[in-house]
Amino acid sequence: MKAAEALVKCLENEGVEFIFGVVGKEILEFVDSLADSKQIKFVNVRHEQGAAFMADVYGRLSKKAGVCLSTLGPGATNLLTGVASAQLDHSPLVALIGQADMNRLHPESHQYVDLPKTFEPVTKVCIQIVEPETLPAAIRKTFKQATKEKPGAAAVIFPENILSQQIASLPLAVPPLPESVPTGETLTSAISLLKNHSKPFVLIGNGVIRQDAVSELKTFIDTLQSPVTHSFMAKGILEADHPHNYFTIGFSEKDEVLSGINEADMIIVIGLDFVETLPSHWNKNKLPVVHIDSLPAETNEFYPVAVELVGNIKKTLQLLNQSDVPMKSWEPSGNLKATMAEAYQLNPNQSKPGGEPMKLEKILQLIQTLSPDDTVLISDVGAHKISIARTYQPKLPNRVIISNGLATMGIAIPGCIGAKLACPDSQVVAVTGDGGALMNFAEIETAVRLGLSLLIIVINDSMLKLEVKQMEKKFGESYGVTFQNPDFVELAASFGIIGKRVSTLDEFEAAFKEYLAKSDGITLIELAM
Repeated sequence: MKAAEALVKCLENEGVEFIFGVVGKEILEFVDSLADSKQIKFVNVRHEQGAAFMADVYGRLSKKAGVCLSTLGPGATNLLTGVASAQLDHSPLVALIGQADMNRLHPESHQYVDLPKTFEPVTKVCIQIVEPETLPAAIRKTFKQATKEKPGAAAVIFPENILSQQIASLPLAVPPLPESVPTGETLTSAISLLKNHSKPFVLIGNGVIRQDAVSELKTFIDTLQSPVTHSFMAKGILEADHPHNYFTIGFSEKDEVLSGINEADMIIVIGLDFVETLPSHWNKNKLPVVHIDSLPAETNEFYPVAVELVGNIKKTLQLLNQSDVPMKSWEPSGNLKATMAEAYQLNPNQSKPGGEPMKLEKILQLIQTLSPDDTVLISDVGAHKISIARTYQPKLPNRVIISNGLATMGIAIPGCIGAKLACPDSQVVAVTGDGGALMNFAEIETAVRLGLSLLIIVINDSMLKLEVKQMEKKFGESYGVTFQNPDFVELAASFGIIGKRVSTLDEFEAAFKEYLAKSDGITLIELAM
C-alpha cells in the first residue's frame, strides 16, 4: 500500500477520531487517503494556529493525543504557536507536517524551512521520515511520547515524495503505558517527615487531573486536614466550599494565599508543573518540600526537596492513604479563607438592583450558578483570564481550560471547538477579549459547518486591558494598546449565528438563560464594557 494509506491505518490504530488542519500540495496524498477512513474525521479549519489550538484542548479533555495537520513552509510555521502552547501546558498533541521532496531539502528552495530545527525546541520528539518503511515506528513513538507523563507535543514531518511510495509495514501494537510507584522506604520517609512537622501546606497542580487522581487526593486531604491551594489548571479538584480549599495560587499580584503558606513549616507539592507557578514565587522561606509527581523534582534553592515520591500519582496517593497519614489540622491566622473569598469575589450577591452595571466577576458568578455541573469554560488570555482564575469556581475538575504555560491569545474560539468535540454532551462556553477573539474569529465558520452548539462571550472594551494596566502602573500612561472593533453582533450574523449585545447584568442573565434553554446552535454575547 502507499505510505499515505499506511499512515491512515497507523492513526486509526492509535484511536484517532479527529484531525484538525489545512490542506496543501505536499499533503494531498495523505488527505486523499484520509477520505476513505471510516473512523477519522478530517476537520478543515481556517488557520493552522486554530488547528493546533483545537488539538490542544481536545487532548486535554479527552486525555488522548489531539492531532493537527499542516503543509510545509507557512502552514508549518502557522502551526508552531499552538504546538508550543500544548508543549508548555502538557497537553498531548501530535502534529503531522508536510515537507518538500527529499531532493529539495538541501539547496535553497521554494517554501522550504528546516522544520526539524524549527519544531524540536517546542516538542518532546520531532521525527522527519526519510525512509517510508519507518513510518509505523515513527507514528507509534510520537504518540507514546505525546501521551506519557508528562504529556506534551510531538511532530512527524513527511517529505512529499515519501507519501506516494509503496510500503509493506503494518501498524505497531499499542500497549498500555508503563506505571511505577515509589518504594516503601520513600513512603515511610514521607510519613515520618509529616509526623515531625505541624503545619504542612498542600499545593496541587494539573498532574492530579491528568493522572485521574482526584478521588485519592480528596481522601488524602480529608485525612491530613491541612490547608490546600491549587494552580490555575487544577481548578475544580476541590469543591469551592471544601473546608480546606484555599483557592488558587499563581497570581503575579495580590496572591492572597501566600500569607498562609508563609505560616507553614513544610509544603506538600502534588502534580505541579513549574510552568504553572515557580517555587521562587511561593516558597520564599525555602520550606522543606515533599514532592509527589510522575517525574523527579527539578530542585533549586526555593524547592529544597526532603522526600521525592516519584511515580503514578494516583497509585502513589493510594499507597499513602493506606499508610499512617497523621492528622495535621491547622488554619492560617486572620481567617484567611474568608479574606480570600471576599478578595476573589467568590460569594454571589443574590439581591442585585435592576440594571446593575456589568462586572466580569458578576458575569462569572452567573455562569457558575446557572450552568450544568459539567460545563467546560475556555478562557482566552488577557485581564479576564486573571478574573476567571480568581473568581470562577467550576463544579468538576478539568472543566476550566486556561492557556497558562505559553499564555497564548487567540486560543478560546478554536479551543471551544476542540472542547465540544471532546465533550459533545457538555455545555461549552468561551470567554475572550476583543483582541483574542479577532485573532481566530474565522473559526466560527468551522464551528457552524460542524453543526456545533456553544457560547462565545466577547468582552468589548477596545483595548488590551491587561497591557493598559501594566503600562499605566509602570509609566503612568499607555500607548499602542487600543484599537477599533467591528460590530460583533453584525459580524456574528454574517457567520449565521445569533449575536446579542448586553450592557447590564440583567441583560446578560436573560441572554445566558435563553442560550441554555436552546437545544442547538451558536450564540455570541458581546459584553459592552
